[in-house]
Amino acid sequence: MPFKLRFHFLVFAFWLGLLSLPALLASCGGNGDQTGTATSGEIKQPIATAGPAPRLDSMYIIRAMRANAVYKAQERWARKFYRERDFRLGWFKEHQLVPQAETMLGVIAKAKDDGLDPKKYQDSALPKLLTEFKTVQDTARRAQLERQIDVALSGTYFSWASDYYRGVANPRDTKNDAWKVKRNKIKLDRALLTILRERESTYPYYDFAPLHPEYDNLKKALALLRARQEAGGWPTLPATTALKPGQTSPVVGLLRQRLLGNETAGPTAPATEPGQALPVVNKEPAPTSAEVYNAELVEAVKGFQRDAGLPPTGIVNGETLRQLNVPLSARINQVILNMERWRWLPKKFEPDYLLVNIPEYRLYVYEGGKQALTMRVIVGKTLNATPVFSDKMEYVVLSPYWNVPFSIIDKEMRPRLVSNPRGTLDRLDMEVVKGYGRKAKVIDPTTVDWANVIPATFKYTLRRRPGPKNDLGEVKFIFPNSNDIYLHDTPHDELFSQTARNFSHGCVRVEKPIELATYLLRNYPQWDQTSIQDTIAQRREKYITLKEKLPVYLVYLTAWADANGHVHFRNDIYGHDKSLAKEYFG
Repeated sequence: MPFKLRFHFLVFAFWLGLLSLPALLASCGGNGDQTGTATSGEIKQPIATAGPAPRLDSMYIIRAMRANAVYKAQERWARKFYRERDFRLGWFKEHQLVPQAETMLGVIAKAKDDGLDPKKYQDSALPKLLTEFKTVQDTARRAQLERQIDVALSGTYFSWASDYYRGVANPRDTKNDAWKVKRNKIKLDRALLTILRERESTYPYYDFAPLHPEYDNLKKALALLRARQEAGGWPTLPATTALKPGQTSPVVGLLRQRLLGNETAGPTAPATEPGQALPVVNKEPAPTSAEVYNAELVEAVKGFQRDAGLPPTGIVNGETLRQLNVPLSARINQVILNMERWRWLPKKFEPDYLLVNIPEYRLYVYEGGKQALTMRVIVGKTLNATPVFSDKMEYVVLSPYWNVPFSIIDKEMRPRLVSNPRGTLDRLDMEVVKGYGRKAKVIDPTTVDWANVIPATFKYTLRRRPGPKNDLGEVKFIFPNSNDIYLHDTPHDELFSQTARNFSHGCVRVEKPIELATYLLRNYPQWDQTSIQDTIAQRREKYITLKEKLPVYLVYLTAWADANGHVHFRNDIYGHDKSLAKEYFG
């Protein structure tokens, strides 16, 4: 066993031994003579098990928390926790440690399984306090130790729980990662009260468990990837690799090892299941069959391509080769970063909501917590990145106008508007209006000084009329926000066949707008698919207000997994993973 692993194992075993209640009771007394010095009846029960329990006060808690680097940042949670319980100890009952202490320290010892560093939460003074507590004879000193241990255990919990439930990094502080999705509002003091069985909760704090199954799935994926790493990792294929089904190549052995965990083909190869990490078996390849890119391996490549969001062609080159050669360590870190993002999300989603995963280029609608609808989307290009935030959808707009941003007027249209304003706008099916909504009045474009106009002096709106040329297509879905981002149709349906679909100026284009509109208006008797399409055909803008606002989440997840830990990856299209990694891993 490597020295580091042996050392951490011994530390873990030591802590568990210290917290074992039977051992604690035996050491403090009992009917047996364990040491040869105690006589039967001398100590019938542990020292100081009778009498009032020690209490704390606010100054004691403040001094203890601030004096310890492990949990000094968690002072506010400790103050709230003890204030709520009138400064009674939390981790002792009848002067004995409660079982939750042992459970918590065991969970922290395995924090690496969650992509966290156990050493960050381990108070070096705590084992010494526990050792002394086990043997102390003086009642006053024992009461003092109970106070010290109690605050240390609370501080340890808050330090770990802050990272585990709320996140290691602050998403609002992460450079270049404007994560503005509403955050969870976990109150760690109440979570600890739940763990100590002093309050009820619908969340799994009792078990020190995650809040989302998606997080747990990623945790399983992390374990599988690390198992593969410990078994030898995976090979890198030559940069010149180009394989088609049925071809013969020396690279096939490496490809098989990369995807199936073994080099040789045939009935002796271990069976694989999705997400299963197999050891690398380095055997001499068979003279011919091991070098043939056969049907079994082609299917494995197609599965890999689907998991990476690529067309399942079975051909190994280009982007497929690049994805195959991403280092295992990078994939492990990618999973950890996305586990972190799940800590940032609310404790639970509403029963009905809409979610767009930007790097996946996909939209999901959930009803009653179950997926009701999904479709492809187009998101913003790198220079016009779709922001990560949440809001509530309020309107469905049929036959919408497209209001042209001033940046497009300035950078793309100004010369043509100066030379021929009326002809340019007629050709583009556009108009200039003054005012908004029903009060908007069309004006003569020749009356505008297009050569010198700037945002401060442009008191009009340049818009494209509803119709086949409209950039927003036939439907727009509005969730009012400061980013002016919304979902909408597009006249360029051919772009949805692309693998990488970051083409927009920031808004999200949806593949099936009529289907989405029909679903959102399903509880409105006057609006079915036929009435929606009839209204669109009139080419007159129509706002429909939703009776119940629908929560919308635009998130950025580059890795996710199923219940078996079978993981899917996507490209870090905006560099948010890279920025977060600097903060998370240091």
